[in-house]
Amino acid sequence: MEPKYHSQLLENAVEHLSGLPGIGRKTALRLALYMLRQDVSFANLLSASIADLRNNVVYCRICHNISDNEVCPICASAKRDKGTICVVENIRDIMAIEATQQYFGVYHVLGGVISPMDGIGPSDIEIDSLVERVKSGDVSEVILALSTTMEGDTTNFYIYRKLEGTGVKLTTIARGVSIGDELEYTDEVTLGRSIINRTTFEGK
Repeated sequence: MEPKYHSQLLENAVEHLSGLPGIGRKTALRLALYMLRQDVSFANLLSASIADLRNNVVYCRICHNISDNEVCPICASAKRDKGTICVVENIRDIMAIEATQQYFGVYHVLGGVISPMDGIGPSDIEIDSLVERVKSGDVSEVILALSTTMEGDTTNFYIYRKLEGTGVKLTTIARGVSIGDELEYTDEVTLGRSIINRTTFEGK
């Protein structure tokens, strides 16, 4: 049974918190009550940081990673191998790969994968900008590090077709990552080995 709220302010807070992924109304109520027990400065800092994130974060003009500046720290670093691009679905995948400390190239965030069932086509994700990077720069290898799902495989094949004839080496992470697994849920050792032991992509 839905609990009765004696405060419209509390109900509003629960309503908005429960709109977050993985947060039901009971959890939202616990979070709201927790914040009420904290010093008012805690809530003010929390709301200010969320607003600051939403209003001021930018996306790297090169790889589309989130950043505080026009170019993210990875793309700007002189220590990274600009000739190797690792293609990932989202920003969480970058975090997962970086945690392995086994990859020293740069990234390209697609912002999704091709999924006709969800109405997502090639033009809805950052494939054209990837092709432009490969054609305009000194790129020697593109690593396809998408999730091993049907949508990920479809996107891999589409990228393979788009990069045919460019002369760039196209590889994919080793199948130490189980079929259907998403990178962010793969343990660091397995993911690190999958990157090190990557194989040539066979577009068949």
